[in-house]
Amino acid sequence: MKYLVNDSNDPRYNLAFEEYCFKSLDLKDDYVILWINGPAIIVGKNQNTIEEVNQDFVDERGIKVVRRITGGGAVYHDLGNLNFSIISMSTGAEKIDFKKYNIPIVKSLEKLGINCELSGRNDITIDGKKFSGIAQSVWKKRVLNHGTLLFDTELDILSNALRVKQDKIESKGVKSVKSRVTNIKPYINKDINIYEFRDILLKSIFGMEGLEPEEHRLSKEDLDNIQKLFKEKYSTWEWNYGESPKSHYQNYRRFNFGSIDIRFNLVNGLISDIKIYGDFFGTEDVKLLQEKLNGIKYEKTEVLKAIESEPLEKYFGNISKKEFMDLMFQ
Repeated sequence: MKYLVNDSNDPRYNLAFEEYCFKSLDLKDDYVILWINGPAIIVGKNQNTIEEVNQDFVDERGIKVVRRITGGGAVYHDLGNLNFSIISMSTGAEKIDFKKYNIPIVKSLEKLGINCELSGRNDITIDGKKFSGIAQSVWKKRVLNHGTLLFDTELDILSNALRVKQDKIESKGVKSVKSRVTNIKPYINKDINIYEFRDILLKSIFGMEGLEPEEHRLSKEDLDNIQKLFKEKYSTWEWNYGESPKSHYQNYRRFNFGSIDIRFNLVNGLISDIKIYGDFFGTEDVKLLQEKLNGIKYEKTEVLKAIESEPLEKYFGNISKKEFMDLMFQ
């Protein structure tokens, strides 16, 4: 296991750094990255950015908006939030498994006297309040598991920067975003800053494997490739926002695995410009399903035929073909 050092606070660079390490480094070892972003909203791979962000507030505050390569919902980062990334080889079936990869994080926090638990599908909580959201991606037998750790984040800004759908709030039995999140710092019985917290957490993660943290810095070639990804992908409007077409059809529904928002136009009875948004997790790129549906007749028999051999659970989670058809034909 190696600790990849990244001292940048630019969320666009940091997500480029993470993706490059995930997809390009030789995985003879597992890698751990602990990194801190300046103020930013990080949206999930499958989300419609415009609907997740309070754009006026974000523009006024100079908060960056960046899309990540994993599913799940939008999260707010600032200099009081610590991000963790664990990159490893898959040891079994290629599926999203939050418990397997996050128990080490929970155990490490428990060693700091923080009584926390994995909760819901992808949260870590203290006293029922969320301080960590987790996401995963599986790619060519590699697993990226990453998440946030709200250490001393400005929660007022968090609640104003994000637009959270009311059903998502109500499903957790609370009235607002702010009331369902908390910081870690008040639960630690010593006065430390986020960098000291990072170092303690790092030592604990490695200590669980009987190791001392081994720092690893990337080569100039690696850093040049990350810079290219930063400029050509993560700094572009096309990646971070993309074009959201005006839709003649829209249907949204929340499942136990997350939400799905389907939109498309109808042109001469054919499905056109279909987009599937949401905070679901999957091992297959939802664009493949969109391509299957784009251009076919908007008829139940035609849509059912198009998805007949599609493993919908790999795109979204535990969804039946009937539930998907109900989304397509409300």
